[in-house]
Amino acid sequence: MRPIRPACTATRRRSARRRTAPLLSVVGLTAALALTATACGPTENGASGAPGSQVTNSAGAPGGSDKITIPDDLKDRLKEHGVDLDKWKNGEWKNWNKDDWLREAEDFINPIIAGLWDPDRMKDADKPPKQPVDNDISGDKGVTDPTPARLPAKAVKAPYHSSAAESGRLLFDGPEGSMACSATVVKDPAHPGKSNLVWTAGHCVHAGAKGGWYRNIAFVPSYNDQAKPVTKTTPREQVAPYGVWWAKSALTSDQWISQGGPTGGDGAPYDFAVLSVTPEGGTGKSLEETVGSALPVEFDAPAVPKIANMRATGYPAAPPFDGERMFQCTDKPGRLSVKPAQPTMYRIGCTMTGGSSGGGWVAQGQDGKPALVSNTSIGPVTAGWLAGPRLGPEAKAIYDKAGTK
Repeated sequence: MRPIRPACTATRRRSARRRTAPLLSVVGLTAALALTATACGPTENGASGAPGSQVTNSAGAPGGSDKITIPDDLKDRLKEHGVDLDKWKNGEWKNWNKDDWLREAEDFINPIIAGLWDPDRMKDADKPPKQPVDNDISGDKGVTDPTPARLPAKAVKAPYHSSAAESGRLLFDGPEGSMACSATVVKDPAHPGKSNLVWTAGHCVHAGAKGGWYRNIAFVPSYNDQAKPVTKTTPREQVAPYGVWWAKSALTSDQWISQGGPTGGDGAPYDFAVLSVTPEGGTGKSLEETVGSALPVEFDAPAVPKIANMRATGYPAAPPFDGERMFQCTDKPGRLSVKPAQPTMYRIGCTMTGGSSGGGWVAQGQDGKPALVSNTSIGPVTAGWLAGPRLGPEAKAIYDKAGTK
């Protein structure tokens, strides 16, 4: 993993103006803008583009000037959040100073930097957020079943789209560099057949109690669909056959924002998030139409004893995996209680490692059809099992909210 480099401009400081986090994590100000990186851009050697690179306007069409064509009122509102888009495209997004890191629910912003996620940078996003725990979480007083048997993850047969069209890889930047998780296309009841919603883990979009929103969050459905080696010369179309979709809004639980931690089980029962995405290239089709599928979300899954099995899908990146290929584990779930006062989590045997976080767990829903019922949240350092939250009212609240945005 390449180290993060200092921002080209890091002079901004925000005044203390934040209010307490709301009961429901609501989406914040979002700029669906297309920018291009300059020579002070996101690569390790700063050579992501030449000075004076073309800037695209807010509609995604070539602007041909050094200015970003956006409404003045939007530009003013962004600056209220401490974001100057001209500086942002020149590397300001790499300023991770504590005072500059937007963290509250309404603060999410994610301006599109066109071409930022090229194949080489996608390949290097092999550092997953830290979420491993000890072999078991001790001191539990809730319902915890015996540790499941170690179940080797199975490689999904290529092309991935033929059997797991909803699955993909989530890319983003944090203080330690580029990182990766997994994610799933889910249905949007507000827009039947035309969903732009993606489900993932909260810790894949927000650092939790001691951090803020990650940046440059983008979803790549059927990432590396043909399971071929990815090199610096690999065409982007091979790595991202259905395009790169940037998050224009993000919602995670208030509990994750206030309680979530980098390791262990803090906030894990509420470790979920919903993104609304838009294509980098500005196509007229929705994400669901583009990939041809989306999963319904089940918020009242049957009790664990009544679930025959759950299938977890993801792109594990921590050794012995490299994040370039899709894997799955299918197992009958058990229960894991992190804290007695919080919801009990699902747990299955699986050897997938970091990078699989956020990947969808699929089971038979109440209607007998496959549905997303959880997502990968935590696992042990020995990579023998995975645990995911049971989706309840908190998850449904952010899902319903995402569909209205």
